[in-house]
Amino acid sequence: MATETDTPTDTPANTEGTGAGEIEARVGLRYTLRQVRRDTTARIGIYTIGFITVVAVLASIDHYVFGYGVAEAIWYSPVQDPEQVERLLPPVGMENQFGQGTLEHPMGTDHRGRDILGRLFYGTRIAITVGFMATAIGLIGGTLIGAISGYYGGWIDDVLQRFTETIYAIPFLVLVIAFMTAFGRNLTFAMVGVGITSVPVFNRLIRSRVVSVREEDYIEAARAAGVKDRNIIFRHVIPNSFAPVLVQATLQIGVSILIVAGLSFLGFGAQPPTPSWGQMLSASRNYMLPAPTFSIFPGIAILITVIGFNILGDGLQDALDPRINN
Repeated sequence: MATETDTPTDTPANTEGTGAGEIEARVGLRYTLRQVRRDTTARIGIYTIGFITVVAVLASIDHYVFGYGVAEAIWYSPVQDPEQVERLLPPVGMENQFGQGTLEHPMGTDHRGRDILGRLFYGTRIAITVGFMATAIGLIGGTLIGAISGYYGGWIDDVLQRFTETIYAIPFLVLVIAFMTAFGRNLTFAMVGVGITSVPVFNRLIRSRVVSVREEDYIEAARAAGVKDRNIIFRHVIPNSFAPVLVQATLQIGVSILIVAGLSFLGFGAQPPTPSWGQMLSASRNYMLPAPTFSIFPGIAILITVIGFNILGDGLQDALDPRINN
């Protein structure tokens, strides 16, 4: 006859082991990547951004290694006939007052006879470079300011936060245009200006996390062990506060691309004849009726790129949020 002691039950040790295994399985880079792969929207974002990045890399190789040598022979050369300078051919299979689209120019040509597909190809290099560099400037500056401000507190916190609030109070477009007017109207200063305007965003985000992280037991143990504040900030505080910053950085890349495209449209970004999507939109505004596709294709390129980064950011947020159970 069976007794209560004969009945198999889960021991506390087994329960603890199972819980520890679940906890261990839900942290770390491997778990995060697995969650991102499981998210359909995140995968779409990765594929979109991956394709755009590959195009940007190929354009950079062709620009810096071959000097437009490969793609120029296919797409880039403008029409040399002065009578055909404004030759706004439509995409292949369409027809307008300037002629009929051909396979030689699948997306048509612009007002100077240059292939739109080729300029979109090279414009990808500008967009990706601008997005990553401007976001990197804001990310590094905002993370350092926010981490130092949140960790030390007191008058250091007050000074640094008043500084970033001053930047945040100025409309970003006014600040970037003023910055470029003072230092120069080129793409480099456009990236720096946009990066400076994004510093307060990252600063406020990481500071709020650092204020709570600095009170954790492992931080107190590190202080008691005599670890320098610099090492505590870079080895413990920032890594354990960085998850939401990474999500914001992904979203900020799309925002930076959109802002610099707007600056190029206004004449403050990439200057002609540099092919950029914003500059293409600016040139197309005088030809909206006779050649609407001239403005449609750069707009679609900007839209797809920004949406791709936003979708990827949403997927990362779901993967890095410990409160979401999958």
